[in-house]
Amino acid sequence: MVNVGQSAPDFTLPAHNGQDVTLSQYRDKKSVVLSFHVFSFTGG
Repeated sequence: MVNVGQSAPDFTLPAHNGQDVTLSQYRDKKSVVLSFHVFSFTGG
């Protein structure tokens, strides 16, 4: 669990273009917003 003001742990996920994106690539460069859409594109 991450608390307010605490840094998120580093992770890597596939982007829409198939390339991997790692959170640490953006550290101290840009703000990052994560959005989870649990039932998007699943028909559920």
